[in-house]
Amino acid sequence: MSALTGTPSSTPRAGDRTGGGTADERAPQVLRTKARKRPLPTAGKVVGIVALLVFALFPAYWMFSSAIDPEAATRGARILPAGVTWDNFVTVIDDGGFGQYLRNSIVVAIGAVVFSSVLALLAAVAVSRFRFRFRKSILVLVLMVQMVPLEALVIPLFLQMRTLGMLNSLLGLTIVYIAFSLSFAIWMLRGFVAAVPVELEEAAYLDGASWGRMFWKILLPLVAPGVVATSVFSFITAWNEFIFALTFLQQSAKYTVPIGLQKFFGENTTDWGAVMAASTLITLPVIVFFVLVQRNLSSGLTAGSVKG
Repeated sequence: MSALTGTPSSTPRAGDRTGGGTADERAPQVLRTKARKRPLPTAGKVVGIVALLVFALFPAYWMFSSAIDPEAATRGARILPAGVTWDNFVTVIDDGGFGQYLRNSIVVAIGAVVFSSVLALLAAVAVSRFRFRFRKSILVLVLMVQMVPLEALVIPLFLQMRTLGMLNSLLGLTIVYIAFSLSFAIWMLRGFVAAVPVELEEAAYLDGASWGRMFWKILLPLVAPGVVATSVFSFITAWNEFIFALTFLQQSAKYTVPIGLQKFFGENTTDWGAVMAASTLITLPVIVFFVLVQRNLSSGLTAGSVKG
């Protein structure tokens, strides 16, 4: 009847049936409702995360607290140190000669990282971009090298190093570490090189670039995360290895840190304060190296597995 007389209808519109006003007025209420429905971190998740952090960080805390404990050598390690002292670090560096061991390990580790990364990258380019006979066989052999126990190679490599006159030499030890790092590095970098489109290289050649310029300007920046990931493996291998260093090095002036650490273990007693101080010094360069490369490390561990 109101439509015939021209008077406005009093029937509520669809937007007014809820009694909440217009859509703009109800928007904050909807957002608050959704926010209340979002699951909050439960107590179980928090406890699990805290337990995981404690489990991961407690060994580092135990090591450092024992290193600064003045009574660690006599009473052993405890959860809370009896005090704070830096005498253990002074003893390790000055009396124990650990500074020389650190320098030797740094030289060996850097040499292994640099040369293994360069050689592995060139080999990965060869097996990924060039087609030649026995290519797949070479890749299988590279992979099989990882299955050989290191202990089985101690005597053959010792005889080889003695024949070459490289016993008691940091250069000979570095060459051994390079050889052990190459198989893993080649296999991993092969995936990174294969993931780079060939069209990018062809475009560089069409622009007049040589192979060296293409490699330096195009290929190397794209596979840099893979180089970082393999360099971490090479660094850890050279830094922590013990058996070959103990077998090949006879003079204490050539010792690396894993061999130098055993000096603090006596036949009847062990200076735990010095052991933990030396262990802390061994850990610091690894932490510094990880901090320097951590930006590219996570992408480097996953990007090479995806092609395209």
